[in-house]
Amino acid sequence: MGRGAYALIRVAVVVRAPAGWLWWLGVLAAGIGTLLPGLTGRRIGLLAGAALFLIAAVVVFVVRRGRYLTLAQEATRAGTSVFLQDRAVTLRTRRRALRWWLLLAFLAAVGSSFAVPAAGGLLLAGLGAGLWAKALWLGRWEHAHDALLWVRTDWVPRGRPAGRDVRGYQTTGPAAGDAGPGGAKR
Repeated sequence: MGRGAYALIRVAVVVRAPAGWLWWLGVLAAGIGTLLPGLTGRRIGLLAGAALFLIAAVVVFVVRRGRYLTLAQEATRAGTSVFLQDRAVTLRTRRRALRWWLLLAFLAAVGSSFAVPAAGGLLLAGLGAGLWAKALWLGRWEHAHDALLWVRTDWVPRGRPAGRDVRGYQTTGPAAGDAGPGGAKR
């Protein structure tokens, strides 16, 4: 895993970080979208949005679960020379890195309401719900194995805790760090 001191961030916190913003921006965009009649009408827009919500939530929840499981099962114990990044720092860093993408997604969701009211907003909300569900799933794994999953900060430059750059996870006991299983506040 490397020698010397390095920082670790919680996998579940990285997954969970944009979920709340996606959810609330999606709900706001859907609410604004229902005020617009759109080309298809509100009823069709809401039905299409509900379908997009479910599809997005399921796809985000299912994608790369095998990779997460493989990395979790092959995880090594974290050494004593590592620094565990606080939950608040991880959330702030991830949200700051994604702020312009979130703004563009919100504007696109509101703009799409002129064609299909509320559908884009519900799609955003579905992405947030899928990420939140994935963080809860990781939390159940952590609880079942009595270990917290961590990844090196320098391996997650784009916020993908199961991406190609990630060579492995490390574990600590359940009392380490300031976030509980699943990345929620303790």
